[in-house]
Amino acid sequence: MKKLSVLPVLLALVLLATGTLSATARSARAHAKVGRVHESPRAAAKMSRLQHGRRSATAPVVAGARRRGRRGASAKNIIVASHGRRQVRWAEHFSAPSFAENVDNLTLGDVSAGEDPIVRASLIQALGNMNGTALAIDPKTGRLLAMVNQKLALGPGAEPCSTIKLSVALAALSEGLIKQDTPVNIGGHYSLDLTHALAKSVNPFFEVLGRQLGFERVKHYANELGLGELAGYNVRGEQLGTYPSEELPKSQGGVGRMCSFGEGISMTPMQLGAIVSAIANGGTLYYLQHPTTPEEIANFSPKVKRQLNIGPIIPEILPGMAGAVNFSNGTGRSVRANFSEFPVMGKTGTCSNNGTRYGWFGSFADTPNGRIVAVFFLTGGRPTFGPKAAELSGMFYRALADRSYFLRASNTTVPATTPAIGPGQQ
Repeated sequence: MKKLSVLPVLLALVLLATGTLSATARSARAHAKVGRVHESPRAAAKMSRLQHGRRSATAPVVAGARRRGRRGASAKNIIVASHGRRQVRWAEHFSAPSFAENVDNLTLGDVSAGEDPIVRASLIQALGNMNGTALAIDPKTGRLLAMVNQKLALGPGAEPCSTIKLSVALAALSEGLIKQDTPVNIGGHYSLDLTHALAKSVNPFFEVLGRQLGFERVKHYANELGLGELAGYNVRGEQLGTYPSEELPKSQGGVGRMCSFGEGISMTPMQLGAIVSAIANGGTLYYLQHPTTPEEIANFSPKVKRQLNIGPIIPEILPGMAGAVNFSNGTGRSVRANFSEFPVMGKTGTCSNNGTRYGWFGSFADTPNGRIVAVFFLTGGRPTFGPKAAELSGMFYRALADRSYFLRASNTTVPATTPAIGPGQQ
């Protein structure tokens, strides 16, 4: 029998294998080039229904610092493939608008006859068409120089987000738990001091402090700073921000969660303004007053709510508030996009609830003619967050500078009265 040559057969097998491998390689390269595989609309709808009943087994458990906006707000799963591994990520959906359809509605009903016209015009210019409120305070007297969108400013408030860290920091400093440069271990071998924790708004740092202080001491200092009580003195329409009488359940994060971004607490813009004013003036908590007529301006007299024993520790907290603006990774560095003439110290806050995102920034500018406090509180969707409020604050200080406000002679200091009896008190 004639033998068949095996060489052509082997050659054919090699060519076939080479072609198959090349096709596989081309497919792999094409897949790598695409990078991500997005779920179909049908799968997205199915996962959206499932996520209301249970968490997907493949969904990552997000740390406290990243979960700040998840509760109460609608979210959806986005399935992606990365390097061959299937992952589920959570994307929060915001339903509240960040911008006003009619900008005139923001100031509708505001009572401004007793306000400083330059300060008011500068606040309105900075706020623009963003949904929110802005107010400015003279920290030496507690006078509200101007208040834009008074309906929101005088409302019941909202979660303070990371601005609550000012209260927690003052509590820990007052108790001798830390100093400005005390390293605090926040897990593993990673430690941080107060200055950098405030500047970068590091949640675990303040959760550690809160648990070490305990709820009762945290609440005591928060109440001393005015949380849970009216900030104004006979300010018509002011509503009360609340501070809970009991610790947040452990299942919801406990006192640590309350101290990282104010879970369960309601703070008003006026309350934050009063706290920042007390830091700016050395420890006097004033009742905020809002003159509404020229006569009330002429008869204005500061009213002290109480003297806070924080004078010695204020120098310990200021570097962190300054770092928020000046550090390259500070949460309030957007201030410097518009204003850098004088030092600005402040604290941002970002969180969300029920589809609405909050953006806070409480600050004061240290000018040659004295200090001025500003609070911006924004509500809306994804464009709304603390750094945006800080950016608008920089625009406010810039508008004041452009109007030569800082070149004016400083206001004559009105001697403060003894601690006043607040409205409704005996």
